[in-house]
Amino acid sequence: MKLFKKIRTFLFLSFEMKLLLIEAYILLGYARVLKSVSFSKVTPLLGENWNETSLEMDDSNKKILKNVSDAVDIMSRYTLWESMCLVKAIAAMKMLEKRKIESTIYFGTAKDDSGKLIAHAWLRSGPYYITGADVMNRFVVVSKFAKKIHK
Repeated sequence: MKLFKKIRTFLFLSFEMKLLLIEAYILLGYARVLKSVSFSKVTPLLGENWNETSLEMDDSNKKILKNVSDAVDIMSRYTLWESMCLVKAIAAMKMLEKRKIESTIYFGTAKDDSGKLIAHAWLRSGPYYITGADVMNRFVVVSKFAKKIHK
């Protein structure tokens, strides 16, 4: 019954949103594959190391940012693989890059309650956080990459 409701909900979405959800699913898979590759080979795909994109943004992109954020968040719950913060941030970055929208991916570390080192990744475009904003304040930024769009 639950599956039927989810399928029905999907069928009533706009064609644009259906495509966005499918794209998010595919890019979550791509990002998951990248996670298994040596980080030194992935970094060139992420942009300029220790650089950031502007905090200013064209307001016409606000809806796109929200839709990309929602699509990645929704589809990450349905992947057959782990789609946590790093996978979500890379997938969203690639979706924004396709739409010629700049973004910055941040990598942070912190210690959990037991003192164990933990890591987190989040993505920002303009003044908006696309992924990972819910816990980013607990982490110290150890690296960041700016994906600038050259026109």
